[in-house]
Amino acid sequence: MENMETNISIKNLDLSFGAVDVLKNLNLDIGQGEFLVLLGSSGCGKSTLLNCIAGLLEITDGQIFIGGRNVTWEEPSKRGIGMVFQSYALYPQMTVEGNLTFGLKNAKVPKAEIEERVARAAKILQIEPLLKRKPAALSGGQRQRVAIGRALVRDVDVFLFDEPLSNLDAKLRADLRVEIKQLHQTLANTMIYVTHDQVEAMTLADRIAIMRGGLILQLGSPDEIYSRPANKYVAEFIGSPSMNFFEGHIDDSGFATQGLHVPLQGYDFAGPRPQGPAWLGIRPEHIASGEVASAHPVQMTGKAELIEPLGSDTLVRSRVGDRQIWLRMDGQIKPRPGDELPIGFDPAMASLFDKDSEERL
Repeated sequence: MENMETNISIKNLDLSFGAVDVLKNLNLDIGQGEFLVLLGSSGCGKSTLLNCIAGLLEITDGQIFIGGRNVTWEEPSKRGIGMVFQSYALYPQMTVEGNLTFGLKNAKVPKAEIEERVARAAKILQIEPLLKRKPAALSGGQRQRVAIGRALVRDVDVFLFDEPLSNLDAKLRADLRVEIKQLHQTLANTMIYVTHDQVEAMTLADRIAIMRGGLILQLGSPDEIYSRPANKYVAEFIGSPSMNFFEGHIDDSGFATQGLHVPLQGYDFAGPRPQGPAWLGIRPEHIASGEVASAHPVQMTGKAELIEPLGSDTLVRSRVGDRQIWLRMDGQIKPRPGDELPIGFDPAMASLFDKDSEERL
């Protein structure tokens, strides 16, 4: 966000439905041309926040600025935004061209300009051959492209996406995800994108805001959120399989947990080195197995329980004592259930969290 002009500013935003607080004193600045993803599980408030920015929900308290203008009480149509929903919401009786031009004709945009905007959007989204078809004759991916095109022809500064890919199958979702990223690189508009899919978030975002219970728990680049999660919830939420956790205690000699001692010389503490009960987390991909495990400061022996071949990778659930530990191995390595695996990791790659607050140490 350094040296980036702020395009959207949300200040002390509250939203309550009766006695239920849905968003709580939320503050967020989004840069000009930034791709921000709101990520979280169902009910965390991400779509609600998007609808507040769009003007589809009336906020309880706070202010929303778009392009330096206070739009807190302005109608959605006056906010300079284009919105793409999870459901395509196309007019079934109109052609693709009719769907793209409908809003512009209502806004009394001159005919020549409408034609120019539609041609530009159709070219960017590669839907030129579809303009004379009706939605019933389109695939799900084509319909979602038309829905994006309808936002695109509005010629606005800010695009809001509310889980636009969740109705598509996995292959289409991956293809359209690439196209949305390409679209952002082509247009350089500010985009806010809501999803519960961490792969979408990590691949699309300049920054991710991870939400829970109406609060933003961490706001940062995909790399920051993955490498230095601010708390245990974020650490668990990002990554599949989830981070492995050990419950233990930090003292002068390192981190001690049942049957295991972890030296902490290479660990980068967020503040002064603490003492006391803590969680240590290590991602499956940061655990080495086989011969290379012996080169790591922390070593154990696990017994393979469950093997999940993914082609390029193999996921292995192993048992160390009474602990279950996931590791991600090279796809060429094919252990069998019951095999003994030497495993090891470097504490510099781990994350430590306070036992009670669950904040990063």
